[in-house]
Amino acid sequence: MRRYTFFMLSLFAFICVSCSSSDGSMPEWYWKSGDSTADSSIVALGWKNVSSSYGTLPSYINLYKAPDSLQGKKAIAYIAVADMSKAKFSVLGDSMGYKHLSDFYKDTSNTIVLNGGFFYNGVSLSLICRNGKVICPSNQVDSQDWVTLYYPTRGAFGLLSDGTYATTWTYTTQSHVTYSYPQPAANKYGTTPLAVPCDTFPSGATKFSGATMIGGGPVLIQNKVIKNTYEEELLEIDPTSNQPRSAIGITSGNKMIFFVCEGRNMTPGVGGFTTGDVATIMLSLGCTEAMNLDGGGSSCMLVNGKETIQPSDNSDRQVVTAVGLK
Repeated sequence: MRRYTFFMLSLFAFICVSCSSSDGSMPEWYWKSGDSTADSSIVALGWKNVSSSYGTLPSYINLYKAPDSLQGKKAIAYIAVADMSKAKFSVLGDSMGYKHLSDFYKDTSNTIVLNGGFFYNGVSLSLICRNGKVICPSNQVDSQDWVTLYYPTRGAFGLLSDGTYATTWTYTTQSHVTYSYPQPAANKYGTTPLAVPCDTFPSGATKFSGATMIGGGPVLIQNKVIKNTYEEELLEIDPTSNQPRSAIGITSGNKMIFFVCEGRNMTPGVGGFTTGDVATIMLSLGCTEAMNLDGGGSSCMLVNGKETIQPSDNSDRQVVTAVGLK
């Protein structure tokens, strides 16, 4: 017992000192596949299991509240953690049409519902893929002045046709063919637009093979390494300021994590996080792949229909897409 206690205290101390390696990647020992104590690692980081405060949850889904401080900032944040050998991941919504998260919950009975991708005037600007079919592509053209046009490859996360979960960057051509890329096109506002993405640009293009995927961005983590590619994805989402944020990720132990944090001082002193902060938090939780979702007033997560954070719009905003777990 003494040896076990010493080991756990040593593990806790080591995690607190170094959750990632110097290059921003996850240490190889952390959360190896099949680790049945993965949620113990979350508790060791100061997250508290609050599942019992939200009614009855399936045994394979747990809800955790963050410690009072994350990344050196006052925090109100929650994560839903689901064992994907038993849970079902869903992408909710269509290419257009508003719904409150509470409507998505009532319509689908998902235990966990989190806001999804970006939208404008009731139209999705982010990829929606269900049953292997792209229902809506990510926004294919963007501009700051609508004189100079750019063609961004935007992030997507979810279940691939081979049964694994991953992040990727996608683009859908005018002939309605969607490609995946191992890295985004190196766009940057204020520079000369790059070529329109296709089967040969950016390099490494493959036919999109999503089964159930949601678009958003930026990609935060890929293959255990922090990416945070908001510049290349041409996402003007105040990535370096503190904001309410939502994110989604998967661990090497096949646990899916839904993350949401409060911000904009809805609770005094709680400003939120940058996308870089969220990437670091998701990596510390064991995510090998993770992506940012729409944030700000859209950030909201329901557990059995009950809000976790206080949304910055004072109630759950009407959104176009959401993701669910049950």
